[in-house]
Amino acid sequence: MMYGAIEAGGTKFVCAVSDENLNILERVSIKTTVPDETMKSVFEFFDKYELESIGVGSFGPIDVNRQSKTYGYITNTPKKGWANYNFVGAMKGRYNVPIGWSTDVNVAALGELKKGAAVGLNSCIYLTVGTGIGGGAVVNGKLLEGYGHPEMGHILVKRHKDDKYEGKCPFHKACLEGVAAGPAIEERWGKKAYDLADKKEVWEMEAYYLAQALMTYTLILSPERIVMGGGVMKQLQLFPLIRKELEKLMANYVSMPNLDEYIVPPALKDNAGITGCLLLAMDTKK
Repeated sequence: MMYGAIEAGGTKFVCAVSDENLNILERVSIKTTVPDETMKSVFEFFDKYELESIGVGSFGPIDVNRQSKTYGYITNTPKKGWANYNFVGAMKGRYNVPIGWSTDVNVAALGELKKGAAVGLNSCIYLTVGTGIGGGAVVNGKLLEGYGHPEMGHILVKRHKDDKYEGKCPFHKACLEGVAAGPAIEERWGKKAYDLADKKEVWEMEAYYLAQALMTYTLILSPERIVMGGGVMKQLQLFPLIRKELEKLMANYVSMPNLDEYIVPPALKDNAGITGCLLLAMDTKK
């Protein structure tokens, strides 16, 4: 049996086919341009295979509500050509197989829970901090979805006392993404994150914002582990700073796991998303 996976990102689509043991048989990277061009290449890749099902983890926002008329759509995205795009409809129009559909960060959380840094647990959050900030969650072994999907990057956070930057988010200005994503770091400090590695004040401020978010997620969802990936989190000096700040913010209000084990980088590294898409495909078949 063979399964398909699409990790649909704003920059590139990663497509893969695996067997039932998650051994990847073929994998390609396709530039994200406009739907007609990108999906033509996606179809050319999958047309070679007889698949049981396909799992899709997409950039968003997307509609995951099965009762909605626009279930399966990418909705309010600034990505040119993709707003209100019927992604699941396009896939079903081409392939008569079950299509699993969720966000890119939700499937990354699933990948890390089943095959990565949260193996053996029942719940985890995956937070990516890069060009944007997004989070997905698995709770009691199930992807967290309801009327919509989590938008963890757009929660409001308290301003750092030394931060005069107005915020980058076009919707909310100074939400978490607006003050802590890669473009916000670059605008505030005048250099890209990787050029600021030795600037302690940059990462202390970043940890201040990210720890607030982790406090909120912890108090609401009580995940057993929080996995933090994305380009900004490749600055590994952030992890101890975030743990220290979170401990201070929590102020012993609730008992916490060992923070060195609670807040961790992705064990699957850049493969969390595509692994989660394959797992979603297998779950959808069931």
